Amino acid sequence: MKKTGLLNQPLSAVIAGLGHTDMLVIGDAGLPIPAGPQRIDLAVSAGVPPFLDVVRAVLGEMAVQGAVVAAEMASVSPAMHAALRDILGDIPVEVVPHEVFKARTREARAIVRTGEFTPYANVILIAGVVF
Repeated sequence: MKKTGLLNQPLSAVIAGLGHTDMLVIGDAGLPIPAGPQRIDLAVSAGVPPFLDVVRAVLGEMAVQGAVVAAEMASVSPAMHAALRDILGDIPVEVVPHEVFKARTREARAIVRTGEFTPYANVILIAGVVF
């Protein structure tokens, strides 16, 4: 059994298998998940687990060179947007319309569904390298 870090086996395995520029999506409970990317469903009930907790856990294990968020997040869910930007720190963030965001999720290796009920609480993380 792992002692630290991500304990969820499918999520840990996906991150371990990511290559440079591969994408991992972390989404709210309502984000549509297209056919293609692996679905990692962590949702238990409304708000469990929270989006930001999952983002923090993933950032502890994944080298991230960039992120993508929907433009609508800033106006519809400003507190969530500010908290996410704070967690991402110096990671460059691309802002796109939500429809473009959803289209880009088709290219992801996996999509992680959280129990988050805050609108537009979604992020695409772009894998970097550790060297």
